[in-house]
Amino acid sequence: MTDIKTTRMQQLVNELNEASEAYYNGRAEQMTDYEWDAKFDELRQLEQETGTTLPDSPTQKVSEDSISGQKEEHEFAALSLAKTKQPTDLVKWAEERPIWISWKLDGLTLVVTYDDGKLTKVVTRGNGHIGTNITHLSKAISGIPQTIQQTGHTVIRGEAVISYDDFDRFLIESGEDYANPRNLASGSLTLKDIDEVKTRHIQWIPFTLVYTEKDIVSWGDRMAWLDQQGFTTVERQFLEIPSLTNVEACLAGFTEKVVSKQNPFPVDGLVVCYDDTTYAQTGSVTGHHATRAGLAFKWQDESAETVLKEIEWSCAASTISPVAIFEPVELEGTTVKRASLCNISECERLGIGGSGTQLSVIKANKIIPKVIAVTQCVGTFSVPTECPVCHAPAKISVSEISGTKTLHCTNPDCPAKQLRKFARFVSKEGMNIDGISEQTLSKFINLGWISEYADIYELRSHILDLSRMEGFGEKSASNIMRSIDKSREVQAHRLLYALNIPLCGIDVCKRLLSTYTLDDLVNEAIKQSDDLFASQAEPQDVFAHINGIGPEKSAQFVRWFRDEHNLARYRRLLTKLTVTTPDVSPLGDKCAGLTFVITGDVHHYKNRNELKAYIESQGGKVASAVSGSTSYLINNDVTSTSGKNKKAKELGIPIISEDEFIEKYQQ
Repeated sequence: MTDIKTTRMQQLVNELNEASEAYYNGRAEQMTDYEWDAKFDELRQLEQETGTTLPDSPTQKVSEDSISGQKEEHEFAALSLAKTKQPTDLVKWAEERPIWISWKLDGLTLVVTYDDGKLTKVVTRGNGHIGTNITHLSKAISGIPQTIQQTGHTVIRGEAVISYDDFDRFLIESGEDYANPRNLASGSLTLKDIDEVKTRHIQWIPFTLVYTEKDIVSWGDRMAWLDQQGFTTVERQFLEIPSLTNVEACLAGFTEKVVSKQNPFPVDGLVVCYDDTTYAQTGSVTGHHATRAGLAFKWQDESAETVLKEIEWSCAASTISPVAIFEPVELEGTTVKRASLCNISECERLGIGGSGTQLSVIKANKIIPKVIAVTQCVGTFSVPTECPVCHAPAKISVSEISGTKTLHCTNPDCPAKQLRKFARFVSKEGMNIDGISEQTLSKFINLGWISEYADIYELRSHILDLSRMEGFGEKSASNIMRSIDKSREVQAHRLLYALNIPLCGIDVCKRLLSTYTLDDLVNEAIKQSDDLFASQAEPQDVFAHINGIGPEKSAQFVRWFRDEHNLARYRRLLTKLTVTTPDVSPLGDKCAGLTFVITGDVHHYKNRNELKAYIESQGGKVASAVSGSTSYLINNDVTSTSGKNKKAKELGIPIISEDEFIEKYQQ
């Protein structure tokens, strides 16, 4: 019996370590969180029964990122937390002492150190004792100021995350494919190009103050102190009396934010810690867990048994994905009828069969329906040979990194491959069409209702079918139609952004339209296109002279209109719209004739964009780089040795602080 248990333990160690290595280093998911937790709990139970712990057991070590670069030992070990899914365990752990509950953000932990108010290093968590120094990327990560008010030695631990919105936007603009925001974040921190990392919009959110020379005992006060230093810290809630009633109410509040998607960042649970940091340090260290440092709470996933009716293949973005359609079950207070099976490899791993196969399903983290097991297989699993949308041949691809098998449409113009572009088109920054999610767009595409942007304005012809679709109804269908009609009048910069022209974000669109009207802008691009068609040359720098545009963005704009299909679709779309141009004339003239460059963090304004908006409202200009035409460089660290400061000094450009700017141009 012992040999059987030891063999099983070794199997679990290998599977868990392989899955963790993939998870923490941006590769494809090897197993669901539900499966990982179940296998981890099984391994821990077997270790207790046998009194044996195998080498490399994940119960005795911190999961490790393997980001390459200069290794550095942590001044304070970043230990992992014990986990529970039971509120009663949380109450017992609290010992009737005041506690804080905060998000367990799903990103990469970074330890940030300041000395005498200046950033000195940023190190990944690594294995909890040794991480990778990525200080050179600090300026590309939002939320890590280069200076703070506090002098002395300060060490802060926080999570590098990417919001769901920024994740979707990056996939649309880059054309790259990542499984989730965490994969993108971990992959981004392996890059060496700071400008490329900036495009990923990584945000660092502090979740604990590890060390400060100030005498602050309360964890809540320590976090408030970080807020005062200018950091945007993790959302949290204080429980002075952690009774079961209070704890369950607090957990319910956080859970509701997850279910209703009020939290913009991915999370995989909650973290509980004592307010009394002195007491928290008195616990023992078991394996790689400090018993009183904190406790991780993960939601208990409710499972249900059901029967597979069919597998529906849905083409979205770059892949054709299998979706399990099964007999309805009640989960987390809702009726669930379908769940994504992700890819071919996942179907094979689960042992999915045909109609009649018995399944076990959950709603992971209270949100996402998932098939976690096949309890009885009936029939066989088959992969289609053509795309369900355009009926072009389908091809199986195998990832060189993870070995994952996925199905792809071979037609580069398949409408389903443009899903994320459609999502940007209807987004708040674009055409602002409420009620049409990416999932809804996918349904419309797979039904053949839309294949280009103009088709969205013809959806009223399908309103009867839409009102009868699962999850909609007459009221929902009518609301979507009203939102579509409302979007027919659109500002020019929003329309340009919605077109998904590469490198043309909202700021670029505004800059282009600050020099040309929309018609002139497009006509100039078409004129260039006509010249280029004859010569087969590359686009000229026709718009490169506009502040903040440059040759690459100019070329991308011209190339987009050079494509006859893009131009034809744009013209068809215009027949459905009324395009307006808002009055952007300055409100004042305090900055008239002046060009500013802004660098570093700001304190009086919410962010640099707000300062930029004020300058432009007063007739001034804001450039991205210091040049001979720059009037002032605004930098709160006027003695900095940064590249912009050096360039300004070389050119004799005055460097002023934010306070000096306000005194000169806002009084």
